[in-house]
Amino acid sequence: MTKKEKKLDALLRRYAQARRHLAQTGWLLQGTITERTIRREDPERPARHKDYGPYYQWTWKREGKTVTVNLTPRQAQAYREAIGSHQGLEKTLQEMRSLSRKILEATLPGVKKRRSTPRSAPA
Repeated sequence: MTKKEKKLDALLRRYAQARRHLAQTGWLLQGTITERTIRREDPERPARHKDYGPYYQWTWKREGKTVTVNLTPRQAQAYREAIGSHQGLEKTLQEMRSLSRKILEATLPGVKKRRSTPRSAPA
């Protein structure tokens, strides 16, 4: 096996691995989960503060507008996992695009490149 064939074989194996990773992708969401705690003056003891929360919010863009939804702690955990899956999917797709380009360039003939000739200085 030549060096070029070994390199192509390695690219094809990496691409197949990325395809298997795609097949295992779970739920997908875009956005951010924010944990908020509200601090207020305690009505029973005016000199002290009382914390309320934590409250969870999911924020994302829909048609160019920011949308915010309040979540339960259980929802927040599931949404975090889905957001993480989406980020992993984006990385996998980016790798697959790069591998696809390299594989196609290695397996298909391209346009012959012209020999570059030095340009003459303007007169």
